[in-house]
This record gives sequence, structure tokens and C-alpha cells, in this order.
Amino acid sequence: MDWIDYYDSNHTIYVSARHRELHFRIIAGDIIGYIPGPDAVVLDYSCGEALSAGEVANACGRLILAEPAPNLRQRLHSRFAADSRITVSSLEDLASVPAQSIDLVVMNSVSQYMTPTQLAAALSLIHSLLKPTGRLVLGDVLNSGGGLLQDAIALLRFGWRHGFLKDALVGLMSTALSDYRRFRSRIGVQSYTEAELAAALRAAGLTPQRAAANIGHNPWRMTFLATPVTIS
Repeated sequence: MDWIDYYDSNHTIYVSARHRELHFRIIAGDIIGYIPGPDAVVLDYSCGEALSAGEVANACGRLILAEPAPNLRQRLHSRFAADSRITVSSLEDLASVPAQSIDLVVMNSVSQYMTPTQLAAALSLIHSLLKPTGRLVLGDVLNSGGGLLQDAIALLRFGWRHGFLKDALVGLMSTALSDYRRFRSRIGVQSYTEAELAAALRAAGLTPQRAAANIGHNPWRMTFLATPVTIS
């Protein structure tokens, strides 16, 4: 089993229904802030459940939800079948997307589950899909030196602000014994320094800049903005 299999299963990473709903709503709001205009074509790379994708679609012309996990992808198909603005695809389907046709690519909370080689391949593909004026938002990158303690503090703060602190406390105790904790310990996650991630983006032909704030609720993780290198 790998991370795709894990997220395609009945996993236990949310402490309550409110946590799950707020998680996706806040991420959607952050993504909307990066959409350049109402006609923009937006790609959410490895989108996950994307519960608030309808809100993102309201702010752009077309939204592509690319998801590698087959069962999750089928649920996305069912959820958004009636919304002509949203296309659900596999990562393999992205090979048929016209080059330089995407205004904004979002890859949020994905890099930690990829090897550096996998990330490099994904960034190369994204570079080919972005318009010359397009932008990649690479969010929720796990910072080297950070880890489960900082994630726990961020969750507790999130729960305090939004009224599910008790659930967060119970959830953290459950996580200590959960399949996620065991799986993370066994498979591992990938973290980066700011310099390492910037170098990976440059190697893919993208000019990086660290954003002032991370996407989502965890301030210890990093978000990077990147645009195709302009050759004069």
C-alpha cells in the first residue's frame, strides 16, 4: 500500500465532520484568491475530496480536478457530474490537455507524499501545461524541521478558533494510535527546506517565490508561487 491507496480507503485524518468541512472550505477560499480572472482555466493537481470545488468553479471559467485515487475519483465524478464547469480526470489524462492552456495550477498538500523524483516529473508536466503568463501554487509543503508536533499545535489552534477544540483533542489522542500514524511512520513523508524546494522548481523551468502565508490552517508549512521562466 502507498499513499494513493491510503487516501483511497476509509482513512481517519479528520477529527470531526466540522473539521473536514472547514478544511476544504478554507482551502477553496485560499485558492480563489489566486485565480486571475473569471475566465481562467484552473487545474487542481491531486485534488483529494475537493468538497468545496463548486466554490472554486464559481470563480473561474473551467476547473479540472485531477485525482490519482480511483475510488475517490469516482466519487468526484458522481458529486460534480451535473456541473459542466468541472472536469474530473486522472493524472494520466493530463497528458492529453493542450500545452500552455492552463492559467493556474494548484498542488496543495501533495508534495510530502511524493518522492523527489515524482515531484520533479509532476513539476515538469505542470510547466508544459501552464500558459506563459500562468502560475503554479504549490501549497502546504512540509518544512524540514517541522513535523507531527507542529501539525498538532496547528490543529489545536484551528479547533480553538472554529469551535471544535474538544474534537481536536480527542482526535489527536486517537491519531497517536491510528492507521495514519503507523502508515506515516512506516512509509514516511518528504520534507524540504525553502532552498531545496525553490531549487526543484527552478529545475523544472519555473521561477519560484515563497508566499507570505501557507494555504490552509498550518502556518509552519510553506506555499510557493512559481511562473514559467521567461526567455528573452
